[in-house]
Amino acid sequence: MSEVDKIKSEIEALPDHDYVELRRWFSERDWEKWDRQIEEDSESGKLDFLIEEVLNEKASGKLGSSGASHNSAFLVKGKE
Repeated sequence: MSEVDKIKSEIEALPDHDYVELRRWFSERDWEKWDRQIEEDSESGKLDFLIEEVLNEKASGKLGSSGASHNSAFLVKGKE
């Protein structure tokens, strides 16, 4: 039996409250990893195309007064 299979068996045997706690931990871990990746991609310039897209949409009048235009400010910090 592989380590993963052993872990799966242990997880299946957990009481509900422990299972919920483990799921919460996994979820938080995944979000933290996602946040780090987005930050790294942003700092390296990998997401600059998104900023350009927002600025182009705004300049062409395609970006209306919906929440997107209000939220775009954080995407273009320092690039207005």
